[in-house]
Amino acid sequence: MPRVVTCTFCGQPIKPGQGIMYVRLDGTVERYCSSKCFKSAVKYHRNPRRLAWVRKAKAQA
Repeated sequence: MPRVVTCTFCGQPIKPGQGIMYVRLDGTVERYCSSKCFKSAVKYHRNPRRLAWVRKAKAQA
């Protein structure tokens, strides 16, 4: 049975068959729930703790 994974950037649950799976050159697998999270992490190198809309930031605060 497929399992629900969490977004690497925002911590939101991702249903099976949805989201973006990104594999880095060192073999690390990162999963993102949306293109917004993917672009923020990979393209813009943003820190999720500094963004108000990220669920992880609210949990750590």
